[in-house]
Amino acid sequence: MAHITDVLKKPVLTEKSLLLQQNENKYTFDVDVNTNKTEVKVAVEKMFDVKVEKVNIMNVKPKTKRMGRYVGKTKRRKKAIVKLKEGYSIDLFGEE
Repeated sequence: MAHITDVLKKPVLTEKSLLLQQNENKYTFDVDVNTNKTEVKVAVEKMFDVKVEKVNIMNVKPKTKRMGRYVGKTKRRKKAIVKLKEGYSIDLFGEE
């Protein structure tokens, strides 16, 4: 099993993910492309000292991007949406 910092890359902070945090107690993370649901659950529980109820994982396909006449693709990534048990939360912004 990989180390927890290898599993969780970074939190996803978009409008949609922030609404999920406020309304449904769900947190979104970019994770390693070779990880699975159980590794994500263990990593979140150890790193943030919370209890995880459910984990959903999705593969995000690369998008084609252009810069003038040059064409390339963005990186493929894997995104995990983690639902915490009632009464737990994660402070991603470092506020008190």
